[in-house]
Amino acid sequence: MSKQVLIIEDNSDIRENVVEILELADFAVLQACNGKIGVDLAIKHKPNIILCDIMMPDLDGYGVLYMLSKNPDTAAIPFIFLTAKAERVDLRKGMEMGADDYLTKPFDDIELLTAIETRLRKKDQQEGFYSRSLDKIGSLVARNNGLAELKKIISERKSRLIKKNQVLYYEGDKGNGLYIILSGKIKTVKLAEDGRELMTGIHAAEDYLGVNAMLANEPYADTATALEDSQLCLIPKEQLDELINQYPDVAREFIRILANDVRDKEEQLLHLAYNSVRKRMAESLLRLHKQNSNSPGFKISREDLAAMAGMATETVSRTLTDFKDEGLIEKKGSLITLLDEQRLFKMKN
Repeated sequence: MSKQVLIIEDNSDIRENVVEILELADFAVLQACNGKIGVDLAIKHKPNIILCDIMMPDLDGYGVLYMLSKNPDTAAIPFIFLTAKAERVDLRKGMEMGADDYLTKPFDDIELLTAIETRLRKKDQQEGFYSRSLDKIGSLVARNNGLAELKKIISERKSRLIKKNQVLYYEGDKGNGLYIILSGKIKTVKLAEDGRELMTGIHAAEDYLGVNAMLANEPYADTATALEDSQLCLIPKEQLDELINQYPDVAREFIRILANDVRDKEEQLLHLAYNSVRKRMAESLLRLHKQNSNSPGFKISREDLAAMAGMATETVSRTLTDFKDEGLIEKKGSLITLLDEQRLFKMKN
């Protein structure tokens, strides 16, 4: 069966030329002359890949990508921007929003087909990819029918690739479901009134995001951003509500996760309120080391470490330099390796 491509382009000459090339290459093609029609076609037909112009009237390419990325049925579809050469400075915005690639006009048939085939091949490799999070749920299957059903739902959902620095959701966005991290790392931050960021957590494989918003039926309480390329699965809120109502064991599992999260947040607030700069830094480094126990060191930016420890970036630099001089850590660029965990753990307040 032919792969289906959706082309969203308001320039009829470019659109017709792309359609002709794709049909000659045995693709089934859908076409839209503006962003609104393109979104409707994508939701209705769920094509294998989408090509979309950036600058269009009514709804531009960024708006199309945003709307489709918020819809669980279209979020995982590979998305390629078509852009004029003068617009290349704006591409970073599109890539951070989750676009998979871009083609600069004018492009030839080889460039077009290569970009499409590369993204489709990567998509095929990602299909069916699920990490230890499924095994973790699977270990409970024998005695919990609800968790067995949850595992089945997860295995049937498409995973979604979130690129490094891409925002998964913003504080205040409507909670539309539960995210399960299959691989990679996601940070969550809250923005203070004075503009400073406070990192509320770093989440890795097997972790859940959005439990609070889902159970309380409230917007997300923080902003989630990928620290590295990450694979996630989104379970829509409607499916989870049905599971929780039908299976008490699923509800208990999420209540346990929520209780642990509340406990962690309380401990974090106490540390920020009462611990010295050196002790806060030591605890942050130990927490990161624990999360990266399979590797000798870990990478984190000065800004993220400042948000995590609740201090200024200049203070982070001075404290890390002190720790390095004292033989507590080794630091090469953004890579930090702990040399003396015991002394960090026993750091005086």
